[in-house]
Amino acid sequence: MTSPRPWRRPVPSSIGLAILGPGNVGSGVVAALRNGVARYGAQVGRPLEIRRALVRDVTRARDGLDASIVTSNFEDILADPDVQIVVELMGAEHPAREYIEAALASGRHVVTANKEVMAKAGSELLAIAAKHNVRLLYEASVGGGIPVISPLSRDLLANDITAVTAIINGTTNYMLTGMAQSGTDYDVALAEAQRLGYAEPDPTADVEGIDASYKLAILCGLAFHVAVAPDEVARQGITKLGAKDFRYAEALGYTIKLLATGRLVDGGVVASVQPTLIAKDEPLAKVDGVLNAVQIEGDLVGRVLFQGRGAGANPTSSSVLADVLDIARDIVGERRPPEAIEYRKLPVHPPAMHSSRYYMRVTVSDQPSVLARIAGILGEREISIASCIQFETDDSAGTAELVITTHHATGAALDAALAEIRALDVVVEVGNVLAMAG
Repeated sequence: MTSPRPWRRPVPSSIGLAILGPGNVGSGVVAALRNGVARYGAQVGRPLEIRRALVRDVTRARDGLDASIVTSNFEDILADPDVQIVVELMGAEHPAREYIEAALASGRHVVTANKEVMAKAGSELLAIAAKHNVRLLYEASVGGGIPVISPLSRDLLANDITAVTAIINGTTNYMLTGMAQSGTDYDVALAEAQRLGYAEPDPTADVEGIDASYKLAILCGLAFHVAVAPDEVARQGITKLGAKDFRYAEALGYTIKLLATGRLVDGGVVASVQPTLIAKDEPLAKVDGVLNAVQIEGDLVGRVLFQGRGAGANPTSSSVLADVLDIARDIVGERRPPEAIEYRKLPVHPPAMHSSRYYMRVTVSDQPSVLARIAGILGEREISIASCIQFETDDSAGTAELVITTHHATGAALDAALAEIRALDVVVEVGNVLAMAG
């Protein structure tokens, strides 16, 4: 077992960095360090020096990196006593998680942009960092260039944070913006996002809300001091949304966004990532394209919104280097790393306990008393209707499409009601059922 490292150490003549994974973001960090060498050195009081770079292929030339510092063996980094900060930019959970843990246990500070590792093992790794008197910073893991981790860790500490609501996936926000503004269907929006390089060839992590669930788990840990695992986040993707949902939402005065929401409710945490109707006059409704935004509600500060570019080499490099400079100044100033904040033991409520207003699109036989039968089922489950509009009819098929919005109801009540509504002989199809913010 590795013994804890003392926090007070000799101040080095330069701050040695090791870059794990100098790919897209990593090459941006290397370029920024090279271009800002004088400025960063003046800010820190010591020059910053890249001493090692971990890569898969050591034969490939890389801009800004001398071949002598490139290695494919992580042990070379641990063997270098002049590396004080390890910058992990590899992505994916393994082997990044093991490398971060080993670096911390060796008494080195770590900066990471790895949302998957921090979502799944953040509390564990932060405890290891605290044990060894080093820092683990991860601003770039959520929101790219948007400063949100640092404000939650420091500037908003005096607040009792009760809610975090965020648009934290640029791919899906770009697609949904296009569907809302151009009236396109999902497949067309995805193809366009892939053509422009905003969506991966396999877009599953984005369009099914997996990426956003990682980021929300991190935000919940910071905001509420509660460990929330990604698989505890209720998740619904955007793949079933159609152009008509956006037309109907527009008619109701709403737009649709993939919202990541965390709240303290009834002594526990409610966490969800799902396509949600947002009133068009809300600030988050105006966050379009590849932009990200994080809205935080605290008892003292009220509601604050952080917005900006959520991905890309330059915005992410901005956050990575902010963490590097923060740690480097601590090293030079001989400041002791802050104590880790203890997490509270609170339950994460299952989707059945979530309460929301809802939008539901239902295709029914165009005949009398249909709405009364649906309303009766909803009423039996104590779900009250806020509005019901018949948007489209198909005379040849003898059907009509209803859009029903409800007042607040639990997920359990809604699921039970939907099962009965689907069983009605006058119901052709229950289309999309979406949460409504507010």
